[in-house]
Amino acid sequence: MTNVKIAALAGAAAMFATLADAADLPLMDYPPIEVAAGGWYLRGDIGMSNQRVGSMFNVLYNAATSVTNVQKDFDSAPTFGLGVGYQFNDWFRVDVIGEYRGKANFHGFDIVRSPAAGSDEYRASKSEWLALVNVYADLGTWYSFTPFIGAGIGAANVTISNFMDINTPAGGVAFADSASKWNFAWALHAGVSYHVNARLSFEFAYRYLSLGDGITGDLITFSGVNAVFNPMEFRNITSHDLKFGMRWLLDAPMHARPLMRKG
Repeated sequence: MTNVKIAALAGAAAMFATLADAADLPLMDYPPIEVAAGGWYLRGDIGMSNQRVGSMFNVLYNAATSVTNVQKDFDSAPTFGLGVGYQFNDWFRVDVIGEYRGKANFHGFDIVRSPAAGSDEYRASKSEWLALVNVYADLGTWYSFTPFIGAGIGAANVTISNFMDINTPAGGVAFADSASKWNFAWALHAGVSYHVNARLSFEFAYRYLSLGDGITGDLITFSGVNAVFNPMEFRNITSHDLKFGMRWLLDAPMHARPLMRKG
């Protein structure tokens, strides 16, 4: 019996020694996914816009002493973008994107109190081609998620089409041809990306975008009369966009870094 007890104690001591040695080893939750620290990438984005116009203007406003913009709203519209970029290191990347912003319907309403009381109801569509150069700062990676911020500058070609002005009290209707205008554009970005593997990342982002001004063709009444050149101006167009994107790294270098690190 004594020999059995001694053997049991020796076995228990060996087991505790093994556990102690194991405790000194580094803990591995799971094998880390690897992602390249730099290289060229392609990107694609889809999104939805939420747009605003700062003010409306027409030269005929100068003849009125009291005009109030009661409504000047755009419907949401889809956006589609493609681009190419370069990841310089773990925290800095740059890309160039081209984007088509789909037609957003416009609903506007003016009240004129002087010199003659009346109102104007506006209808139109607006779309853009957008080109931006963007820079981003990646703020660290936790369990494959990387928050980021960024900024961009570029140009926007704003097109106003199907513009119609209905003056119900006066029984008048005017139309304008489509017109486009190039503007300086700028953007601010914030979002988070999820790294699926060393090459593929998905991205969800918010973007504030300034598109500049839009303008219609000359407004002409339904009877073809127009005493003055008076296109309608859409001033200071901005947009709050939500986007979902995908980035594909073309050439993953050998110096990859682990994604699933804690803090």
